[in-house]
Amino acid sequence: MRHSSVRGEGAPPHAPGGIPDAEPGGIPDAGSGAPGTPPGPRDGGARDGDGGPRADGRRGAGGRKAVRPRRQGRRRVLRYIAIALSLLILGTAGAGYLYYRHLNGSIQTDALNLGDNKAPRHKPNAFGQTPLNILLIGSDARDGEENQELGGAKETFNGTPLADVQMLLHLSADRSNMSVISMPRDTLLKLPKCTDTDGKVYPATQGVRPINESLGRGGPGCTVATWQERTGIPVDHFMMIDFKGVVSMADAIGGVPVCVRQNVHSRNYKGEGSGLRLTKGTHPIKGVQALQWLRTRYGFEDGSDLARAHGQHMYMNSMAREFRKNAKLSNPLKLNSLAQAAIEAMVVDEGLNRIDRLFDLSMELKQVPTGRITMTTMPWVESTRWRGKVEPAADAEQLFRMVREDIPLDGKAPDKPKPAATATPVTDPAAPAAEIPVMVRNATSGKEHTATRVRGRAADVAALLAGKGFAKAVADSQTAAEDTTVVRYAGLDQAGDAAAVATALGLPPTAVQRSTQVTGVTLFVGKDWREGDKPAAPPAAPAKAPDSARPLNGDDEGACMEIQKGFTF
Repeated sequence: MRHSSVRGEGAPPHAPGGIPDAEPGGIPDAGSGAPGTPPGPRDGGARDGDGGPRADGRRGAGGRKAVRPRRQGRRRVLRYIAIALSLLILGTAGAGYLYYRHLNGSIQTDALNLGDNKAPRHKPNAFGQTPLNILLIGSDARDGEENQELGGAKETFNGTPLADVQMLLHLSADRSNMSVISMPRDTLLKLPKCTDTDGKVYPATQGVRPINESLGRGGPGCTVATWQERTGIPVDHFMMIDFKGVVSMADAIGGVPVCVRQNVHSRNYKGEGSGLRLTKGTHPIKGVQALQWLRTRYGFEDGSDLARAHGQHMYMNSMAREFRKNAKLSNPLKLNSLAQAAIEAMVVDEGLNRIDRLFDLSMELKQVPTGRITMTTMPWVESTRWRGKVEPAADAEQLFRMVREDIPLDGKAPDKPKPAATATPVTDPAAPAAEIPVMVRNATSGKEHTATRVRGRAADVAALLAGKGFAKAVADSQTAAEDTTVVRYAGLDQAGDAAAVATALGLPPTAVQRSTQVTGVTLFVGKDWREGDKPAAPPAAPAKAPDSARPLNGDDEGACMEIQKGFTF
């Protein structure tokens, strides 16, 4: 897998291989609980880019001179967010993109989706408007001198990168509100089959793996595929950022105000931590100190990934507010410096490979007032199968569903939609029901195989379809596993036929998916349809994000981090 720029020049390729190598003993299989399992969100392992540069430029305790196991060194990454990307598109909104045309040749691109199941089409609202979903990815790649200096951990240089920060940014169809969902890097999921741009195939994992390993399975397109498989949310674009971009753009803006309730010094009993040292109150931070804030885990709240994500959300909201009120960003030289830093540090999908496209995106994001931006973290529980890892909690599905159905996370009623500027493409027309071949596959055990497969279910549903006029519906001898019932199709000329099957069964538009795993219209009868003539009706959608997601409003200027006991001075 190689990144390419619009000039045709290739960026440094990812190191060969998929899942990162481990030290002798290796990373245990899911559920082993064996000694040597990588530490997780709540333990004391070296996971935070420890030993990185301090605010004064000197190495902190546990720096390069310390000899660490390869696994811990690989996982000691700077925990920052892909804010730099949002920073670019929010900060340059309103400025003429002519300043940045010369930057087109620097944009690096990669494939959007390396999985077999492509995103379903967005369902337009009454005015033909559709939402927009962007996956922001923070890579721990140490593939250049500056990233290596900032990241430290020499033994990981040029190794397989991990997607240690993942945030889904959802822009509502009417552009009135924005939702952001962070997913902890140690979330255990089954990773889908991915095929990189060179044709190398990474088979679907048999068991669960940490989601951050998805980046090493062909590139950011595999991380996108993993999100879509788990959440059912179509991802329209991705943006991936590295270490140096965070530092450069924090410097370009001139400082982002952050607040701590007590004095804080991020370090643990081994001398490890981000090195962040602040006195009680509000401080504008930039450069390396901004990185220290974004990577801090030891010292914030309970020292968990949830606490770190909360601190990152405060930073992101504060940065968005700064962009809107900081007059010096109207200075073309400042804007040019900011854009140059971002573009040189990021990789985007091919749909964002020109400055004018990034500018158009920035103008859409600019429509959302900060008071309608809601930051959340996917609700999770500690895994009982793999020590130190986490799994999505029941509330996570509520959060995903709200995004799928374009429900504002802040609980406010949607604004009245405005007429769309352009018409939405019409779905391909369907053939008569009697002429549509439909293969029906039994997938009633669910993705986690938590239920016994219902015998004969495919034949029962095939007969039901035949009764609705689909005379060519037949039961498939193959089985599968799906939590919800879906209709997949292979080619665009089958999209209308697949939609007709979904409509006849009362399935939502999001249940229709394009996939290379099938050769024709295939109905996967999921765990939600184990009996009866139609799938079980889902519960009513929540009116706002669950409290377990720790929603944070973009206008909350009083947000301040609580400091973990033992990390004050």
